[in-house]
Amino acid sequence: MKVDTMRKIDYYIGVPLCFLGSFFQTVLKLFKKRSKNIPKNVLFIELSEMGSAILVDPAMRKLQKTAGAKLHFAIFRKNKPSLNLLGTIEDENIYAIREDHLLTFITDTLKFFFWARKRKIDSVLDLELFSRFTALLTGFSGAANKVGFHAYFNEGLYRGSFLTHKVIYNPHIHIAKNFISLVNALLADKKEIPYSKTFVSDDEIVLSKIKYSDSEKKLILEIVQDCYKIFKPEKNKIILINPNASELLIQRRWPQAYFEQLIKIIFAECSSALVLITGDPRERQEAEILKNNVDNERCINFAGKVTLAQLPILYSISEFMVTNDSGPPHFAAVTDMPTFVIFGPETPALYGSLGKSTPIYAGLACSPCVSASNHRKTACRDNICLQIIKPERVFAAIKGELEKINAQTK
Repeated sequence: MKVDTMRKIDYYIGVPLCFLGSFFQTVLKLFKKRSKNIPKNVLFIELSEMGSAILVDPAMRKLQKTAGAKLHFAIFRKNKPSLNLLGTIEDENIYAIREDHLLTFITDTLKFFFWARKRKIDSVLDLELFSRFTALLTGFSGAANKVGFHAYFNEGLYRGSFLTHKVIYNPHIHIAKNFISLVNALLADKKEIPYSKTFVSDDEIVLSKIKYSDSEKKLILEIVQDCYKIFKPEKNKIILINPNASELLIQRRWPQAYFEQLIKIIFAECSSALVLITGDPRERQEAEILKNNVDNERCINFAGKVTLAQLPILYSISEFMVTNDSGPPHFAAVTDMPTFVIFGPETPALYGSLGKSTPIYAGLACSPCVSASNHRKTACRDNICLQIIKPERVFAAIKGELEKINAQTK
């Protein structure tokens, strides 16, 4: 289903269901005595953002280490591979909801409620900020502990009143720290209004690094060589360009013409650079247009050449990546590869990569224009916030990395 279609369903159907569901559960509470439940089988819900599946990993590992809880996760099927990168959640404990067609979406939603009870889920952490759908999944999961973000007196989307642990969302700290605050709320010894009155340090949001074998690395090198026959790792240094962003917020895309200019500057400054244009198979045609416009044999259309699971290995053998604000910089955070991320409608202060990352951000008066209070939907149709970031500015940011490459290949 299209993103706007899902938003309409979430509003026109989600609002009345949240109201009715909240009323129903309020009545039930009158006849049910609440007691403290120690989290043993915990479910995280984050459906639409692949990057968030990486950003929540420190929170999941903290809960696992502190409480020894068995972790589960619910996510849209197309985003499920992102959970497999770090392997924190066992594959059998992941519930994937198909969102491609309305019928399968409804079917998987109904099955979820049986799945949650079969798994004896006692605690749910709703990671979403703007989805009434996940509020309903949380509310009717059967769990005793329901943790999520609550607007309190702030302007925000109506999501019912299902939560047992209402956590105040802090728009002034990184989203990964907000996720940690959900875990802190669940583990709190006493009730708080609002949760969570705890300090989250930078040390708590450090990601684990991915591990891979020599054979896996060799396979990626062979794929690169298949695309560029004269490729030699000691001579050709891989630079990645990711010009795409998800349909969830297409305003995050830096102009294709700017990517073209940047790649040409890279080739002019670095004779050993091999530029791979990355993306998924659906983006291959767009990547081909960019490749043809650059018109250089060292510019390769690499979209769809590796799987999402293989991306971190590709990142590990590459020098650096220039990318839009999207999933790849978060996937790259599990490696030591530097990333240069171009931000516009969102701010790196909240959604920046946790890896070795340099944000490039104009900081216009209108930015960021998407937030928890507008369902991450902007009225902007002319992303000046990105257009104002010229290729020369991005080149200035990556110049140091190119100089390192030139020094290595003299």
